[in-house]
Formats: sequence, structure tokens, C-alpha cells
Amino acid sequence: MTNIKPDKERLFNLSILTENKSGLLNAVTIIFTRRKINIESINVSETEVEGVSRYTIVIETTREQAEKVVKRIRKLIEVFWAFVYEEDEIFYQEIALYKVPTKVFLNGDNAEHLVRNNGARILVIEEDFIIIEKTGHQHETRDLLQKLKPYGVLEFVRSGRIAMSKSTRRTDLFLKELQNQHQ
Repeated sequence: MTNIKPDKERLFNLSILTENKSGLLNAVTIIFTRRKINIESINVSETEVEGVSRYTIVIETTREQAEKVVKRIRKLIEVFWAFVYEEDEIFYQEIALYKVPTKVFLNGDNAEHLVRNNGARILVIEEDFIIIEKTGHQHETRDLLQKLKPYGVLEFVRSGRIAMSKSTRRTDLFLKELQNQHQ
């Protein structure tokens, strides 16, 4: 009798290479909606190949579900290819912006040291507020948010994850390979 453990839910990073077409974001996200999979983070941007976009989507699910979703995404006409990565297979970052009252920095060095010690930087100084920028992983940007809360955070926003695989694969050569396979 085999003792098979069920697939455990964890974070997966999907990287999807697509044509740069309007309406595709909806077609991609509806695949997750139909399967009741919440998208934790999504980012769409251009790549080094003209006319090609990369979707970086973070989901928390099982490996089996992640593979099924990617298989379905690959069937979309405008999708060149889609990949599933685990955390240790990619390099990734997020960016966060924090708006705090300017007076916080007038009352001593604590806030300024907090910014420096957390690898953040002051992006904008206005009369009423200061914008702080922090690049890092989600736990790092959340940690700084918690440290800034006592000073009165007026606004906070965090980007979706951007990621690159640790493979040495070049996007342009990979797309050419795919094209040659379909000819």
C-alpha cells in the first residue's frame, strides 16, 4: 500500500510570453477565475523582444493546479509559451511606495535612520508629505510598512512581483525555436 501525500499549496510564479494585444489580460485572468484561484500578484510588461509582453503572475495553489492552469494558458492563441516556477527557480523583486507626513522627518533622525537602515530611499519631498521607495521582497516591504505606521503612513502601495528565471535561456532564441517547431 503506497502512502501518497497530497500536493501542498504554496506559491508558484507563472511567466507567460504573449503577443502585446488588448483584451489578453482578461482572457488570461478568467482562467484563474473559473478555477477559483486567487491571483496574489500580477505584472505585465514589455520584454526585450519587440511586440512581446511578459506576464508575471503569483498564485498560491498546488503544483498540479499550477500545471493545469499553465497548460490552459498555453492554448490561448496570443500566448507563445507559459512557464511554472517555484521560488528558488527565479530572481524577483517588488517595489513599494510609502507616503508619510513631512513633519516626521523634522522631529529628529529616527525616521531618516529607519529609511536608511531598511534599504529604502526618499523619492520625493513635498511640503506636506514625503514619498519613500523600497525595493525588495514582499516581507521586506511589509516590514518597513509596520515600522513606518507609528509615524503616520498616509498611503502605501506595492507593485506586483517582477521576476526572471535563473535559466540562461534567451527570450528571442526561445521564441525562434518555438516558431521553427510550428512550421
